[in-house]
Amino acid sequence: MDRFSSPAHFKNKAFFEAYFSNYIEGTTFEVAEAESIVFDKQIPPARPKDAHDIVGTFEIVSDRGEMRRNPDTFEAFIATLRRRHATMMAQRPEVSPGAFKTVVNRAGDTVFVHPDYVQGTLRHGFALSRDLEPGLRRAIFIMFLVSDVHPFVDGNGRIARIMMNSELVAAEQSTIIVPTVFREDYVLSLRALTRRHRPAPLVQALARARCFSHLDFSKYPAVLVELTQKNWFREPDDAKIVEL
Repeated sequence: MDRFSSPAHFKNKAFFEAYFSNYIEGTTFEVAEAESIVFDKQIPPARPKDAHDIVGTFEIVSDRGEMRRNPDTFEAFIATLRRRHATMMAQRPEVSPGAFKTVVNRAGDTVFVHPDYVQGTLRHGFALSRDLEPGLRRAIFIMFLVSDVHPFVDGNGRIARIMMNSELVAAEQSTIIVPTVFREDYVLSLRALTRRHRPAPLVQALARARCFSHLDFSKYPAVLVELTQKNWFREPDDAKIVEL
């Protein structure tokens, strides 16, 4: 169970979730810049779409009511997935916010599910997820399902992590943040399952991430210092995460 439940904790943790989830995907800002974007509504003129990606992600994950919505039917699941994607990518009309892809997408050597099979694959995966215990197990499965199908033109990693954390919020469990320093552990564990059908690394990585993400975020200045001391903002090649 999540020991921390204050509104300040939820809002501040949502900020860092949005910040790091976008950083992983290449939407990089200094944390002070992201603070101004999210809390002061200061959109940098040179990068308005990148800024709105963070704002859109934060809008979803900071809404406790939205994150508690746990679809119990496939139709509700699809509607929730598309609505959240539309919110997150609202300022990027070129990627068709909320609409499933119409052409095959890939990342390196990985070719994702063909557009013709997106809904069918999601339907089958959603049915399988109902057999899993609510909480971490189901959350990891849902995250991988969305990530591996890659149903949208862009924003798939971010929406997959949103869906994962929504499962955790609905189960009153601590949400997961993947900080910059842990990016390679996370990405390599995803590849292990996608390319070599090895689920253990992903389960272990996300279970570990949930442990080190279970902090009290209620006092923003204090938690910013703590995350800095624990190397959350460092690049994976330069440091290792401090988990004590």
